[in-house]
Amino acid sequence: MSIRVVLADDQALIRAGFRMIIEAEPGLDVVGEAADGAEAVELCHRGRADVVLMDIRMPRMDGIEATRRIGADARLAGVRVLVLTTFDDDDNVIHALQAGASGFLGKNVAPADLINAVRVVAAGEALLSPRATGGLISRLIHHVLPPVSQPPELGLLTDRERELLLLVAHGLSNDAIAARLHLSPLTVKTHINRTMTKLHARDRAQLVVFAYQHRLVRPGDALPGRR
Repeated sequence: MSIRVVLADDQALIRAGFRMIIEAEPGLDVVGEAADGAEAVELCHRGRADVVLMDIRMPRMDGIEATRRIGADARLAGVRVLVLTTFDDDDNVIHALQAGASGFLGKNVAPADLINAVRVVAAGEALLSPRATGGLISRLIHHVLPPVSQPPELGLLTDRERELLLLVAHGLSNDAIAARLHLSPLTVKTHINRTMTKLHARDRAQLVVFAYQHRLVRPGDALPGRR
């Protein structure tokens, strides 16, 4: 089955460029284009999108609010949002991730990286690990968001689930976590899914934001667990 993509950007030229790249790739289809956030939300309903490439700065409704509405709508539970950003959008990236985005891309992204990003988030992974982004997430969360007291939900996690939460926040994939802790990838996936349920996280991206915002992970921390 093809991955259905919605393009949301107020610049038609950018949408046309992304459409050309995406539709040249087997298994990916663009099911709609939106010039603002409200249109993007509507297209998600009408086009049954899997992934939205969402600009942040758009008229009428910006990408952050559109992402929030998609994340809050149970009918769109399977939709993943990839935020399109420029260097001066850094603060807004954090707010978009809080709103439910699964990751972010620079607008000057290489075609191969764009295709890979769409496939990654469509599969339920996060495209924003601190290791992959040079520490952007951790740095911005510490500057943009104030510390938050630990919520009671954190106490619901087992020691293993808490350990896996930290490894996810460090950017490790399920396979890398499995190898590090001598577990099967299926066991790791099960623990992470339970962790997301307990913390009311939509996906792995929100686990990363949760861990940094609540100061469970800090820049420079060593990886937990055994090699």
